[in-house]
Formats: sequence, structure tokens, C-alpha cells
Amino acid sequence: MSAADLTLEAARQGLVLAVVLSLPFVGVALVVGLTVAVVQAATQVQEPTLSFAPKLAAVAVMLVILGPWLGAELVRYAAALLERIPQIGLR
Repeated sequence: MSAADLTLEAARQGLVLAVVLSLPFVGVALVVGLTVAVVQAATQVQEPTLSFAPKLAAVAVMLVILGPWLGAELVRYAAALLERIPQIGLR
């Protein structure tokens, strides 16, 4: 593989990793946001700031729970990139 191909593959893997790592947080925020919206519609309380605090708390809890996995995945990706440096080289 050429240096350009290796660089593009590394960029693609980085983008896929970013999507995979952000998906749990987006999913939790979506579920909590929909739940709060249903509760607000049922109680007719239309306070826009009311949905922010539960989403923030849910994302913070997910960060605490998934923190070790997130860190391990980022370290794995960084190590793979550092191992590819000699393959890419300066041509």
C-alpha cells in the first residue's frame, strides 16, 4: 500500500471510531430527551430548560460508566497509528 492509501485508511478508521465512541452518548441523550418531552407534553409544562438537566446528568453517568472503554479504544487507535509511522515513511 502506498503512503496515501495508509493515510486515508487511518483517517477512515479515525472517523469510524469517532462515530462508534459518540453513539452511546447520542443514544442516551435521545432517549432521555424523548422521555422528558413526553412527560412535558403530558403535564403541559413547557419549560425549555427542563430537558437540559436530565440529559446532562444521563450523559455524565454514561461518561463515568464508559470512560475506561473509551480510553482503551482511543489508546488502541493511537498505538495502531504510531505503529504505522514506519510504513508510511517520508517518500
